[in-house]
Amino acid sequence: MRRYSSVLKKIIAPVSISLSLLSLGSQAEIGEPEKEDLKFGFIKLTDMAPLAIAYENGYFEDEDLYVTLEAQANWKVLLDGVIDGQLDGAHMLAGQPLGATIGFGTQAHIITAFSMDLNGNGITVSNKIWKEMKKHVPHKDGKPVHPIKSDALKPVVEKYKEAGKPFNMGMVFPVSTHNYELRYWLAAGGIHPGYYAPQKGDITGTIQADAILSVTPPPQMPATMEAGTIYGYCVGEPWNQQAVFKGIGVPVITDYEIWKNNPEKVFGVSKTWADKYPNTHIRVVKAMIRAAKWLDENNNANRPAAVKILSKPNYVGADADVIANSMTGTFEYEKGDKREVPDFNVFFRYNATYPYYSDAIWYLTQMRRWGQISEHKPDSWYMDIAKKVYRPDIYAKAATALIKEGKMTADEFPDFASETGFKPEQKDFIDGISFDGSKPNAYINKFPIGLKEASKI
Repeated sequence: MRRYSSVLKKIIAPVSISLSLLSLGSQAEIGEPEKEDLKFGFIKLTDMAPLAIAYENGYFEDEDLYVTLEAQANWKVLLDGVIDGQLDGAHMLAGQPLGATIGFGTQAHIITAFSMDLNGNGITVSNKIWKEMKKHVPHKDGKPVHPIKSDALKPVVEKYKEAGKPFNMGMVFPVSTHNYELRYWLAAGGIHPGYYAPQKGDITGTIQADAILSVTPPPQMPATMEAGTIYGYCVGEPWNQQAVFKGIGVPVITDYEIWKNNPEKVFGVSKTWADKYPNTHIRVVKAMIRAAKWLDENNNANRPAAVKILSKPNYVGADADVIANSMTGTFEYEKGDKREVPDFNVFFRYNATYPYYSDAIWYLTQMRRWGQISEHKPDSWYMDIAKKVYRPDIYAKAATALIKEGKMTADEFPDFASETGFKPEQKDFIDGISFDGSKPNAYINKFPIGLKEASKI
């Protein structure tokens, strides 16, 4: 029905532009979508939820967009699909548009105008490793005291090194949040996660490593750990909680505890696509903003309904009970040790959907810290890349249209007239090191482990 009305609208529009403007209201300011039939990719993780909800709740159709959502095998396949045009856009790792644009791995100009969520990841270790770690973890009332630092893992890693055995851990992609969070946590406890040296043809990320990090697709993490190929991993949900349900491992820390309210996924499109279909892009962002709000509104009241949707095989495809364990505001560490974590998944509050330049710069500092950016760059370079990839201007157009349509209110968004794109200095990191996005090199120089401003591998 909506498709027919869209076609009819196009037939009538030339007859009376003024009538069209009156009927469409603020949508006419954006203009008709240049492309209506769209295919978006995603990986089977709960933080793809804004895409699923925008589809299921009809928000895409409200924008005259007819969307197909298609699960992808892994992050590389997904990125390649966006680059070669098989996908119009995708649920992406925040580091993917940045990594592609600066040419780490694949060279392509990818942009994002929408941040999909905050938090949502965890680090899990096998039962065997947890048994050893637990000896070094403080306890209170018979339960481990959180957050658990990697200091407790260090003696275990050292034992493996002394025995000449590599300590293998999994992450989902070289430019993933998971890679940087796992590295951050390990390094904070004195465990070196290794350097990359692309200028020397070494993109393994294992130079000088105490712990060897390798890529494993998210849904395969539990089985890979159960097989003994890796001893732990960093991944999004539901694959940490799956380890608890299967009785094969223990999540030891969430990324919320590593960096409170850290940015996680983004919605990415190619710059070429965005330039060709600007109205379509804004309308996609509008639909996803509405979905994110629905996911968080009334203190997560819609989360149980979201869990049912996400558990469908065409979305995440995990048991609803497993998805609900984190999605509804709790998180289970050791079996039976379930704790309240209301902000484990954040989709809208705290301006979660806004693409902050400072978020982009944090990822770039970690790329430099671990050698993915092989040479020193001035602070201005970090700002230039952030502005090239993160597009708050497109987001502001979508948000302003929603406000004019009465679907949202101005106080639900940043003040676009004064917003700089930089969050205030952030201090909620597990190692106590604060981050000021306007001073990337000064930030890089603070870390005991990692490349400094002028150092090279």
